[in-house]
Amino acid sequence: MGRFRRTFAILLSFALLSGCARRVPEEDETLHILATTYPLYLFTTAVVGSTKGVEVELLVNSQTSCLHDYTLTVKDMKAIDRADVIVMNGAGLEDFMADALAQSDAAVIDCSESAKLLPTLEHAGHDGHDHEEEYDPHYWMDSHQGGQMVEYIANSLASLQGDHAEAYHSNAADAGRALSSVDPFYRDIVYPAYPLITFHDGFQYFANSFGLDLLKAIEEEEGATASAAEIKEITALIEENHIPAIFVEKNGSRKTADVIARETGCKVYELDMLMSGDGEGIQPYIDAIDKNLTTILEAFS
Repeated sequence: MGRFRRTFAILLSFALLSGCARRVPEEDETLHILATTYPLYLFTTAVVGSTKGVEVELLVNSQTSCLHDYTLTVKDMKAIDRADVIVMNGAGLEDFMADALAQSDAAVIDCSESAKLLPTLEHAGHDGHDHEEEYDPHYWMDSHQGGQMVEYIANSLASLQGDHAEAYHSNAADAGRALSSVDPFYRDIVYPAYPLITFHDGFQYFANSFGLDLLKAIEEEEGATASAAEIKEITALIEENHIPAIFVEKNGSRKTADVIARETGCKVYELDMLMSGDGEGIQPYIDAIDKNLTTILEAFS
């Protein structure tokens, strides 16, 4: 397995750099692909489909609103160790596994290399100081970029496994067509833009994708509440814009949202960032985006 893994990593790196398709040496062993997050697992399983000799495993399937404080378990370390390929989100989302990646000889497919990244919402020097550019890693919440991620994964795997290239590209094309049906349908429905206040900073790409107006996004620690100044600011925004609802991430903290709801009379709704699930293929992703948009329509109806 170690020789196969090292050969795979070298060939994949060369193939991605050269842009030429390369054939994996014939091996009897299964190709183990590890997707770091649930959205990547859905995209990768959509690309792989029923391809024989290829297995896709999910690393983090935890009901948490973010991965800032995630710590690798023994099970996670074993999964990384046996992986031949690691499909990751990049853009800083998997900083928790930096040391493990440094020790792994698996090939890495970093989907952020194909993404159009936006600066983090709290960036741009709010304190008057210059900072190194930081990017929002939640770009999978834009279904258009989700399609680009599917295509990038397919191209990366096909460049190495020439025997499966046709299947990978065909599966990716099917997933892309399914994804392309989401945007036009809802863009017409959500116009004019609804003003969103979210209690997670991960909905910037989602809002931009569907022309929604993200007025305010607060990232609060689990068990904590926002400051009095933030609560006052949000309350003023709700009253000024006559906003009937505010939104929390379904696995995140809602303490501040509940406080503001009691203060203003608005309702609290949950949106899904797909941080966990038990499905595979592209449909669970489409269903989650669809449910988010349906929730917003219900909240503002």
